[in-house]
Amino acid sequence: MWSTAPLCALGRSRPGPSLTRLLQREYRELLVHGQGWGRTHHLPPRRFVSNKSKYRRHPRTYPVLDGRVLAVHRHVFEQNLRNSEAVVKRYLELLERVRKGGGENAILRHTQRNKKLFVRERLKLLLDDESFLELSPLAGLNMPYGDVPAAGCLTGIGKICGIWCVFVASDATVKGGTIYPIGVKKQLRAQEIAMENRLLSVHLVDSGGAFLPLQSELFPDKLHGGRIFYNEAVMSAMGIPQVAVVCGSCVAGGAYVPTMAEEAVIIDKIGTLFLAGPPLVKAATGEYVSPEDLGGAKLHSQVSGCTDHFAPSEKEAYECIRNVISTLNYDPVPEEGTEHDSPLYSSEELLGLAPQDYRCTLPVKLILSRVVDGSRFQEFKANFGTTLVTGFGHVEGHLVGIVANNGELAHDAALKGSHFVQLCGQRGIPILFLQNTAPQPAEPTSISQAEAHSNRLKAQASMMAAVACAAVPKITIVIGGCYGSDSYVMCGRSFSPNFLFLWPNARVALVDSRHFSTVPQAGDSDSTDESELKQLKTKLEEESSAFYSSARLWDDGIILPQNTRKVIAQCLDIMEQQKYQAVSPCRYPIIRM
Repeated sequence: MWSTAPLCALGRSRPGPSLTRLLQREYRELLVHGQGWGRTHHLPPRRFVSNKSKYRRHPRTYPVLDGRVLAVHRHVFEQNLRNSEAVVKRYLELLERVRKGGGENAILRHTQRNKKLFVRERLKLLLDDESFLELSPLAGLNMPYGDVPAAGCLTGIGKICGIWCVFVASDATVKGGTIYPIGVKKQLRAQEIAMENRLLSVHLVDSGGAFLPLQSELFPDKLHGGRIFYNEAVMSAMGIPQVAVVCGSCVAGGAYVPTMAEEAVIIDKIGTLFLAGPPLVKAATGEYVSPEDLGGAKLHSQVSGCTDHFAPSEKEAYECIRNVISTLNYDPVPEEGTEHDSPLYSSEELLGLAPQDYRCTLPVKLILSRVVDGSRFQEFKANFGTTLVTGFGHVEGHLVGIVANNGELAHDAALKGSHFVQLCGQRGIPILFLQNTAPQPAEPTSISQAEAHSNRLKAQASMMAAVACAAVPKITIVIGGCYGSDSYVMCGRSFSPNFLFLWPNARVALVDSRHFSTVPQAGDSDSTDESELKQLKTKLEEESSAFYSSARLWDDGIILPQNTRKVIAQCLDIMEQQKYQAVSPCRYPIIRM
């Protein structure tokens, strides 16, 4: 690990030969092993700074934001509120639909005929009795190949024995547990989060294998199904534990997940594990063999050694896996006994501050005043580049740097953003991006406008580089528009934030369809062109909705505006956990006998 002690010593005394050698050795180790916050670029890993204890000792003296909605803004607030109520209603309807898995008949088959617990009941037995962060619950809806509710698996982050863990739980009521391309993508994203934040992973496997008609989208490419197993080996070598419960059928590729885990539990009578099930044996040899004889719990726990623990029931299996996790030598994050100041303004009012479109955007400080502790915010460069708000605040005791759109990301605003992001990187402070990018500016019509565009481009490139290379945790919340190159500068999906969430009103697209003209240019009388432009606008409108984005895993889920503070605090707690872990570099993966 990178040590700051020699660097601090440089300021006090002249380094001797031993100190020089120490710095050289640490630099060489950095080039080989250094991966700040799970990233792959060669930067000194920054220590996460939560400052909770300091926050407790020193009074909060940051200025208080004025979060009052002025009368002049009231009509926009009401318009936003009506739109938010409509999209939130739609979101809750979709969420209710997803929580039913494959439907009532499939659940009855799963629980009564097959004698299994529904996936959400399994999570209740596995996780501690507190709320967890579910990831991308709307993934898989309205896909070209049909609905795959929750992409056929539940993923999220919850506490087990006080330790934050990533879970991947198959839902066999959806298509019989068959894996679709969107399901592979969802599992890979869960593994990516586990690697970035060094989180223990728990797999509840009840899988029917890949959906063969879509094998070309599941099997051959780098980020297809095989990457799940590659990641398991890499995570094991990184010292990130993985455990599994075989709580149903594990066929074909699904069989590798528990066998590559460090410890696996299999449940009697319902857990089976094989590359090819009884139907294929019958087709190949003409011989009938029962699933239990071919790959049941007793076979794998007593003969093959593919699993490590035999559980007579599901309840005992989850008790066993909790006991396994208690042996991992992980220290739970210490509970903080201090009460944090709540914002001075109601979070319910965020529904009226969520912009229906860019023209309905209200000052972003109104949103900040409903998110940060005590509505206190230490602004950076308050009078320069005012279309970007930057500064420091606390969220449930965690110190964060905040970068929030407040208009067009102009030249001065981008320079300010670049400076501030580098400050956060130097100080090891996580960054929260509140993204509501402006529609793309009109093309320049004069030399002076072209120069202004060029300067803006250079400044945005500077900020883009600063965001990409800041080796600190990053959280992005899209509170409005996520359009064009400005979305990259504000740490969009391409720039790999640790977490990215959308509000239900958010729009994600290359351009804003509502600012995209469908009228042909002067001199163009071709009605076909006009028709094509209208079709393009309709297509952009459909594909830019938050629900379309979340169904395709372009984000980590939609969150309600009033839950934003809670979700941010959960993410900061989750990312902070790794500072309580002892990490040994250059480890090899655990390999079964």
